[in-house]
Amino acid sequence: MSTTNHQSTHLSNVEAVKLVASRELSVRLRSKAFLIILGLTAVIFAALPIVLKLASPGTPTQHVAVVQADAAYGQTLEDVAGKLHQKVSITVVPDAAAGTAAVRDGKADAFVTAHGADGTQVTVKKSLPDSLNTLFAVVGDATAAPSQHVQATPLEKSDPQQGQKIAIAIAAGLLMYMILMTVGQMVAQGVVEEKSSRVVELLLATIKPWQLLAGKVIGVGVVGVIQLIVPAVIGLGISMADGQLSVSLSASVGSFAWTLVWFLAGFWLYAMIFASAGAMVSRQEDLGGVMAPIIMPLVAGWVVAISVLPSDPHSSLAEVLSFVPLTAPEIMPMRWALGVAPLWQVLASLAVTLAFGVVMLRFAGRIYRNSVLRSGARVPLREALKAA
Repeated sequence: MSTTNHQSTHLSNVEAVKLVASRELSVRLRSKAFLIILGLTAVIFAALPIVLKLASPGTPTQHVAVVQADAAYGQTLEDVAGKLHQKVSITVVPDAAAGTAAVRDGKADAFVTAHGADGTQVTVKKSLPDSLNTLFAVVGDATAAPSQHVQATPLEKSDPQQGQKIAIAIAAGLLMYMILMTVGQMVAQGVVEEKSSRVVELLLATIKPWQLLAGKVIGVGVVGVIQLIVPAVIGLGISMADGQLSVSLSASVGSFAWTLVWFLAGFWLYAMIFASAGAMVSRQEDLGGVMAPIIMPLVAGWVVAISVLPSDPHSSLAEVLSFVPLTAPEIMPMRWALGVAPLWQVLASLAVTLAFGVVMLRFAGRIYRNSVLRSGARVPLREALKAA
């Protein structure tokens, strides 16, 4: 026994941290909780593309606006659409201004401004649906010269892959929120378990508190990376295989890579805070009270990300929160996936988050050192922050 203790006291910093991380990783990977969570997230992200495909509407009705003088042309569009197994509804408007307003307000998918030998001119909000493009071309070929063409004039700039970018962004944000919440609480619960079972006293007899904290964070962090990579790869693979995702492979991998980078930065920050919170209590029942303030920024970031970014990618609120260290890990990967965050913003926000993590390391280490060996009542924060 004395020989073992003698050898343990001569462990280098790297060896001590590696020993704790290996132990943490081994225990977590064999736990039922890890396997259940990994299985559930993998199934969710595997089923998501399939569910979205099944839930998508079959043949939506396209609304086309025409002026009174083109009512007969509108009737022809409806007749040909029926033969092409398309659903088209014609709306007759009093003038061109009303037709343009109908498109701008979303009441019409297209407004036909002219048709004849020179082609078909239509006004659209962002882009002309492929089904309507085909319909106009078929009707034009039947009534005009072979050089018939369709020209669409958009009222707003469009990105044909915007919907897919939104889907990728939401998936990235959801995955980040779920994993950070899960592994963060895993760190806190692990600290409380070791503290209540007095295992931490044995560990700290041979290694330093910061070595134990660092090893625990690294070990659980690897578990988190596995929980993030597996469902992400499965979801991307299925989406690309069935043709739902036409975004370039480099763009998809780039979004995933930045999500992984932000997970590591976010976990580095939150894991230390969760660990110090766990060190302040001695029972699992008391953990909820100290974790509530920590979870609030995670929840707030996810609420803003899911409610604001899909409809308003350029939101000023989301942009500001993407630079706040406690919400940046959720929001910045989504802004990058949507294509609205330039590289300099991503790098600047990442630098701010990492710098804040370095500051938190000092406070978290002090709280952990002052609290982890104290049992009984919850350790007050002011007392936990006192210099040793």
